[in-house]
Amino acid sequence: MAISAIASSVNPYAASGAAPARTASAQDTQEKQEPQAKPGAKAELTSDQLKQIDKLKARDQQVRQHEMAHLSAAGGLATSGPTYTYQRGPDGINYAIGGEVNIDTSPGRTPQETLERARTIQAAALAPADPSGPDRAIAARAQQMAQQASQELAAQQSNPDSTPQGAPGQAETAQQSAVRRAYNAVPAQQPVLNVYA
Repeated sequence: MAISAIASSVNPYAASGAAPARTASAQDTQEKQEPQAKPGAKAELTSDQLKQIDKLKARDQQVRQHEMAHLSAAGGLATSGPTYTYQRGPDGINYAIGGEVNIDTSPGRTPQETLERARTIQAAALAPADPSGPDRAIAARAQQMAQQASQELAAQQSNPDSTPQGAPGQAETAQQSAVRRAYNAVPAQQPVLNVYA
């Protein structure tokens, strides 16, 4: 249950020793709605295997709820539905043991838009009942983005004569120039965020 940038590709469950069977998109989740075992198959499983299946079922439900909380709070900033990492149980069924939701973390075109986006990112990161350490780290970065946008808004409001684009004949301060460049620049690649379960 973590939020981290796509580039870092951190698997917070690697320490658990659970080897993921595969990663799948939201469309693939249709194949695993309810485990379907053959009649009499449970009688063939040991009590340890049945305990492992119960743990995998509980983990699967927890991961899916966690990712749906991120997705519903992200609103229009979600760039994909949840994708899951699976582990095959002793019964031959794949259970979700991790997941992610991609979220656009780029700043807005104006400080006000950036402030709104930062609040949405923070809400999405902290939406699950049990946000992970990486979830909290993303929320902290979103809070920093919101604080910077608030400062820029305050600077604009305290000096209403200055415009971010710079009026003809007026000298632009270094801070105004930096703000203008930041909000008018087109990012080479949209920043995206993974929300891991």
